[in-house]
Formats: sequence, structure tokens, C-alpha cells
Amino acid sequence: MLAKVESRTTHGIKGYRVDVEVDVSGGMPGFFIVGLPDTACRESAKRVISAIKNSHFDFNACKITVNLAPANVKKEGACFDLAIALGILTARGVLEQDKLKDIVVCGELSLDGTVRPVNGILPRAMSVEKSKIFIIPEKNVNEATMVKECNVIAIQALNQLISFLKGEIQLQFCKANIKSALSKAAANLLDFSDVKGNQHAKRAIEVAACGSHNILMIGPPGEGKTMLAQRIPAILDDMTYEEALESTKIHSIAGLIKNNESLILKKPFRCIHHSISDAGLLGGGVNLQPGEISLAHNGILFLDELPEFRRNILEGLRQPVEEGKILITRVAGSVEYPAKFMLVCAMNPCPCGYLTHPTKECKCSPPQIQRYLNKISGPLLDRIDIQIEVSPLKYSQLTDKAKSESSSEIRKRVLETKKLQKIRYKPIGIPCNAQLPPKHMDKYCQLTDEAIKLLKLAITELSLSTRAYDKIRKVARTIADMDNKELIDTIHISEAISYRSLDRNLWLE
Repeated sequence: MLAKVESRTTHGIKGYRVDVEVDVSGGMPGFFIVGLPDTACRESAKRVISAIKNSHFDFNACKITVNLAPANVKKEGACFDLAIALGILTARGVLEQDKLKDIVVCGELSLDGTVRPVNGILPRAMSVEKSKIFIIPEKNVNEATMVKECNVIAIQALNQLISFLKGEIQLQFCKANIKSALSKAAANLLDFSDVKGNQHAKRAIEVAACGSHNILMIGPPGEGKTMLAQRIPAILDDMTYEEALESTKIHSIAGLIKNNESLILKKPFRCIHHSISDAGLLGGGVNLQPGEISLAHNGILFLDELPEFRRNILEGLRQPVEEGKILITRVAGSVEYPAKFMLVCAMNPCPCGYLTHPTKECKCSPPQIQRYLNKISGPLLDRIDIQIEVSPLKYSQLTDKAKSESSSEIRKRVLETKKLQKIRYKPIGIPCNAQLPPKHMDKYCQLTDEAIKLLKLAITELSLSTRAYDKIRKVARTIADMDNKELIDTIHISEAISYRSLDRNLWLE
């Protein structure tokens, strides 16, 4: 007898339909799964049989064939266990096929018949039609109910699901208060009031936060570069519902959502070690998983000790930083992940770290310094909007008892500037200045005559690229927004140019 159960799986950050077709017939006993299953999927046979037996359903030896359609798409993981078990029991007459109409089933089975959670439940829920019921493991319910139109029912065990489908018990639809979930954003963030001095760096970071610009901090070791970077999340605006859904989908596919979590509420802050692999940063591996650049989507990717990263890894950042997405292509197929993040980098000016220190002597030779700096290619540096030097603090600054400006005060200004940008760019569908496309630059980045002359002089003297020219205009647009000015003036252009000084001071000399 043949049975058919509808399920869902994922490809990238999108969910798509899989029909689990089960045929139970006579002949030599066996359990066969076809339709390009991976190892975990093929091993469903052992789990499903044990779960059916331990759920007190009769199971006589027979020939079972399971087809996962469409058959030309690779199926991964144990997410089809529940659908396969349901198909077998239906094919053996425990359930009628009509009972499976308009339901979608997803879940992994334990040997005792209990249902375990699966990764990527959010994109699966988003792909389920409004007219259907999505039956999932209980531990996935917080995540799935964040989809407003999805009719979710959570179960704990296989026999509970059978009793529900037979009408022997009643299960209620699971609903979540999305507004309440969005209001629970954590507040335990590091504060800028802990940072002494470094007013120039703080100002640059505020500009970067206001326009979501990439920023590089360079200076001697121990002068607060990492400390400043770790406090940037405290001044960023909150994620919208749509942004939270998109970020949560990526974390869900990577298996990073905890059972008690529903949405990723804070903007991600991914601080990675320089020993990371290509696949770890950009994404890939056997199952084409998202990398750190995608996990940082809508948030911050922090690269400390930038020149210590391998050259090929840094060069792999060039396209995602520019386009806001990454296409991972392997023999098994290709997957596209979003990767719109604010890149924050920190580095020393030389191997020993004291090249620009006012009192400590640098012990590095010119070739060593050049090799160290050459690890950061010109094209990558060109994509970093703001480049600043972090100078050593004086003793009087270190011992100053006065509290610095708090993150909450800075954040108020950031929110005002962000609000202005969202209103301005609503017709073209972008949230901030950093994402402004070149075709809209002339319309939204209008300069005064004096500012045009100053920018022309700077481009000529510094021999900056066309990309750097656009970056300066975007940063100047942000600085003008902070002053609530419609036109970009010389004061805005001059500050934006000052944030490109590293092009001349270190790399070009």
C-alpha cells in the first residue's frame, strides 16, 4: 500500500517542499530510501523502525520503499524521520490517507519514539502555506511561531501525533506574541563610558554606526582598539522584525538557536580568530553551511589582528563586503547566503606594534614592516570606508576620574540619524548610507560648490580610486546627516577625507 506525507527541508536560507512517498509491500524484508539521501537520512531506517516498535505499534517484517521527491535534489539530515514513520503507519492501515491532507510534518525521532528538534525550522515554517498545519517538535515551537501566518502544532512523541490525527486527543495551535519577543532585546552590553580618551576614535565609530560604514582601527597594542570595537553593539539601532527573521533563519540553519529562543534580537557581533578556515569565514563544507560573514548578517563582523589572517581569506571578503551576499559553489551544488554586515577591523602598524608609538622604539626592519602591511591588499583597504589611527593615552587621561560619554547618549544620536536615512531611502528600499547604490549617489549626495572643490583637490593629491571617491561621499553624507544638513559642505567632506589618511600615511609611503 502507498502513502504520501508532505515535509520540508532547506536549501540555503529558503525552505522547500519534499514529498515523502512510502510503499509497503510483500517480498523480501528490507528498508530502502531513495531520492538522493545523505548518510543521516539513510540511517532513518533504524531510528524509524525502533520508534514505531517502542511506541507500541505492530511492525511485521516487510519490504519498505521510501522516495523523497523531488528525487534529483539532495536531502540532508534526520528531519524526515517523523514523516517517514507517519507514512509507514498510514501504508499499514493505522491511519487513513485523508488524515494527512493539509498537514506538513518535520522532526527527528529517538529510538523510544520521542521527537527531537531539527535545525532550520524557521525557513521551513516560512515556506508552509497558510491553509496547512505545520507539525513540529515541541522544542522548535518558539522559533516556528515567529512566522505570523503559520499554523503550528507542537508534539512530543510519535504516539501523541497518531492519537491527534485519529481524533482521540486535541492539540491547540501554538501562538507567540511577536511584539513581546521583540521587546526582550538584552541590555547587558559593554558601555563606552568605560573608555578613557580616544575622542577621535569614538567620533569615527559613531559616524560608522550612524551610516553602517566599515571601519579599520590601527595603532599600538593595548591602546583600546578591541575595547572600542566590543562596545559598538551598544550604540546600534534595534533590528526590525524582518531583519530579525532573516538573521534567525541563518542561525537556525547553522544550529545556533537555543531551545528557549525565538528570534535573534540583538544585532549579531561575530568576533573571529585569525586561524579560521575559508569555509568557516565564507561558508561551505560538506553541507554548504553559512560562514561567519553570513552569521554576522545585519550586524558586525570583527576581525582583530587583521594582518594575521591568511591572505586568501581576506581576499575572499572583497566580494561579500561590496555586494552584501556570498555565492558558495561546489561540485554538489551552489547556495547563496546574505552577508550585509558592518566590517570592523583592528591591527598594529607593524609586527612589533610600535611603529607609530610616540615614545617606544619600533624594532622592525623596513622589509618586515612592508611585508606586514602588504598582507592587507589595496582592493580590500579600498572597501573600508573609515580608517583611523588610535593613539596611546597620556598618564593624565588614564587617571582622569571624569566619566566618558555613555553608550545610551551616543545611541540616541545614532537612532536619530538612522531614522532620517530610513525615511530618505524608503523609495529605493535601503536602510543606510553605506548601502547607497552608485546610480543614486548624485541624487542623495549633493555637495556645495566649495565642497566639490575640496573633494576634487583631495582626490587629485591622494590619488584615490573611484571607489574611494564614492566612499568619501557616503561618509560625508552620514556626517551631514548627523548635523541634520541636506547639502554636504566642506566641513563634512574634510572630516570624511581625514578618515582616509591611512591610504597615504602607511600603505603608499
